[in-house]
Amino acid sequence: MEIYLVGGAVRDKLLGLPVIEKDWVVIGETPESMVKQGFRPVGKDFPVFLHPHSHDEYALARTERKTAPGYKGFAVHASPEVSLEQDLIRRDLTINAIAMTSQGGLIDPYGGQQDLKNRIFRHISPAFAEDPVRILRVARFAARYGHLGFTLAEETRELMQSMVAAGEADYLVPERVWAELSKALREQSPSAFFFTLKKCNALEKIFPEINRLFGVPQPEKYHPEIDTGLHTMLSLEQAVRLSALPEVRFAALVHDLGKGITPKEIWPHHYGHEENGLRVLEKLCARLRVPNAYKALSMQVMQYHTHCHKVFELRASTLTDVLSNLGAFKANNTLPEFLLACEADAKGRTGFEHSPYPQADLINLAAKEAASVDTSAILNSGLQGAKIGEAIRRLRIKAVAEVINTCKQL
Repeated sequence: MEIYLVGGAVRDKLLGLPVIEKDWVVIGETPESMVKQGFRPVGKDFPVFLHPHSHDEYALARTERKTAPGYKGFAVHASPEVSLEQDLIRRDLTINAIAMTSQGGLIDPYGGQQDLKNRIFRHISPAFAEDPVRILRVARFAARYGHLGFTLAEETRELMQSMVAAGEADYLVPERVWAELSKALREQSPSAFFFTLKKCNALEKIFPEINRLFGVPQPEKYHPEIDTGLHTMLSLEQAVRLSALPEVRFAALVHDLGKGITPKEIWPHHYGHEENGLRVLEKLCARLRVPNAYKALSMQVMQYHTHCHKVFELRASTLTDVLSNLGAFKANNTLPEFLLACEADAKGRTGFEHSPYPQADLINLAAKEAASVDTSAILNSGLQGAKIGEAIRRLRIKAVAEVINTCKQL
């Protein structure tokens, strides 16, 4: 059996990075011969098999031919006659088209090693344009390898731009868009995902709510970077530094969507952008079928991030009600994640990257003290219905007021 290690495993091995998954291509075999040797077939669209012991994926060498628009419009041909070079050329980037023999020898017909050395994302052939998912994949590779200095080849950027102009990006389904975005959010440089899409005009097609933020000014006093799109990317980068949770990073990404619909006549101000953005975020989450955990946190951050920044100016009653709305008095709450996303917003401004964020300490302490008030006297007082809740609220307001006063005196 003629077998080669291919794809991401070879790429990451050559970059000196950990190899998590191994994919193999098999030359000169048939589905029947694979099954006879103990491999288990699992491929739906083309012949893929699981190794009987390692459970790695082994795919028969194949070619692909475009038959219809979109990323599913392909006819796949797998046979013993398909060569390794024919299999490799159907891949997206040169750095993903290097094969390795069992002895460690490299077969690199399309210059992938040189592009790895030069840190370049370059498409292999014009067939790249046949699959719109490749636009998202290249953007995700930018998020994963941007910190290593990888850049997009100009001819590849132009090809991606022509794909967008031809309407190929319109065939991307929500599930695939979210799958690539959620992966990008877990990488070291997720902002590179969006900058890459913007460079080829795909951002306005795939994420119009985020694209709309670029070019929208904010008051320079509070936002030296001025541009809301840049602030959003800076906030995302800060969220990466503060948390590994993709939910926190997503909340930082979308917290200012309301600024994208501010009437131009009141720029650079964005009065009420917190509430105005909620319907925009609702539509985005519905369109991309965003999981509930992401949506719930991002809605909270959007609605209350300004309250968080201005917590030292809030009345105790207001802060108590905000904490209640955030679910901070419940055992299972997302207050820590909320505060991290708000901190990312505050630090996602030019010159404020290393500024302290004492607001988080105050809110944490206020939530702790308010949640621990002794309610036994109220519960045994004979009060009924809403009066019980209001009495507990007054106790919590008193506890929060004491925390605010103490913090102001420090």
